[in-house]
Amino acid sequence: MIDVYSWPTPNGHKVHIMLEECGLRLGRDWQAIPVNIGSGDQFKPEFLKISPNNKIPAMVDPNGPDGKPMALFESGAILLYLASKTGKFLPKGDRAKFEALQWLMFQMGGVGPMLGQAHHFRIYAPEKIDYAVNRYTNEAKRLYGVMDKRLAASKFIAGKSYSIADIAIFPWLRSWQNQGIDWADYPHLKVWFDNISERPAVKRGVQVLADLRKPIDDKAREAMFGATQYKKR
Repeated sequence: MIDVYSWPTPNGHKVHIMLEECGLRLGRDWQAIPVNIGSGDQFKPEFLKISPNNKIPAMVDPNGPDGKPMALFESGAILLYLASKTGKFLPKGDRAKFEALQWLMFQMGGVGPMLGQAHHFRIYAPEKIDYAVNRYTNEAKRLYGVMDKRLAASKFIAGKSYSIADIAIFPWLRSWQNQGIDWADYPHLKVWFDNISERPAVKRGVQVLADLRKPIDDKAREAMFGATQYKKR
């Protein structure tokens, strides 16, 4: 059984959805091991052995490519690993494959980091800094615009077929209100979002560990954003 060390965040849900989409079922083929990032579980030595960057998700597959256990961190790497392992959601032909990979990199380098900063400065920062709020809200809107334009000409993010690019991006857009987004400005992206939301595996994936998530209090804010995050380990 695959061990997934995770928490109900966009990056965690990316992996939960991918596993379910690949036909790997929670409780049968994989298990979710909670890493409470608000309580500091991500800094425990046993987790750092798997994820040295102290971020979720991380995964241990007891049946790696050589038949030996394989540990992975970074959600994008995990998606690629699962696509390779199952032969699903990454096109085989070079052209289509690299089109999908460029949109996966778009999520990893742009959508995740920028929307994460929008969440932080709009919702979690202890003081509201207008420059930061405006910068990341505007960047969120810009990225939504890129995706909306793409989906005006394409059924899915990377082309005609559902792929790891869609799986990677979708969970980040579930908090659109926290990002200052008005769906009326992005009609093509909204159609895509609604269609992805209805996929059975997506519905299952976003419920994984969801009942454990609580509002962020001062203790959680310190563990996630304060000095605890920067201690040498």
